[in-house]
Amino acid sequence: MKKAYISFPGGCSKALTMSYDDGKEEDRRLIDIFNANGIKATFNLNYGLMVSDPVNKDHVRIPVADIKELYKGHEIATHTYTHPTLARCPLTEVAYEILEDRKGLESITGKPVRGHAYPNGSYSDEIKVLFKELGIAYARVTATDTSFSLPVDPYEWKPTAHHNDPELMDKAQFFVDFKKYQYLKLMYVWGHSYEFADRDNWDVIERFAETVGRKDDIWYATNIEIIDYMDAAKRLQFGADNGFVYNPSALTVCLDIDGHFAEVGAGELKEL
Repeated sequence: MKKAYISFPGGCSKALTMSYDDGKEEDRRLIDIFNANGIKATFNLNYGLMVSDPVNKDHVRIPVADIKELYKGHEIATHTYTHPTLARCPLTEVAYEILEDRKGLESITGKPVRGHAYPNGSYSDEIKVLFKELGIAYARVTATDTSFSLPVDPYEWKPTAHHNDPELMDKAQFFVDFKKYQYLKLMYVWGHSYEFADRDNWDVIERFAETVGRKDDIWYATNIEIIDYMDAAKRLQFGADNGFVYNPSALTVCLDIDGHFAEVGAGELKEL
């Protein structure tokens, strides 16, 4: 019987994703750093605050008119309409916060906005159930999981590290050096771009991006790309002896078959 492993796109066994909240002006410099190093990120925005409170006492928000062009190639995701602490809100208010944020962001992107990061890391089991009904495919929390694993619960997605983690570069180097291809490993870093300005430490993310960026064995993806790809991989239908596989989804899925790379296209029945 052939040995079949799910791979990330391109046959990679490692993936990197980033997640940054609030949509402040410092995102411009951060995106330049990511783009220069081939890194993709998810940016979690509050549409209501872009419209009603573009300037606060500390930092300026990206204007609505600049959003679509600035975040091109990255993911725009929800962060609620006005950034409340959700676990303290009635579910009707939670629904309003998500749907209004989705509607506003979708008016900019022209496509479904399906991701989320919980403001202040606040959520509940009831909120997780509600999000699924409201078209949200995943939600990031603030607690970390240092195992470099894919999320067990996409509505309680734990990142690997915040960028202020004093061991960030040690984790980055471990990830880059990891060569055990029988595992799928994911590194997920999150934060707020204005923290680099507050701490005057842009060198942290510059060094990180230079260390992990533009590696042939790493898939650089947004949060939603990882969720959608792994959903497609789970839908693959293998023959009982792994002699063939059918892919009913709309995404190409990559496999390692006895050490050899294989792609299974959308709707394809493939001999292995």
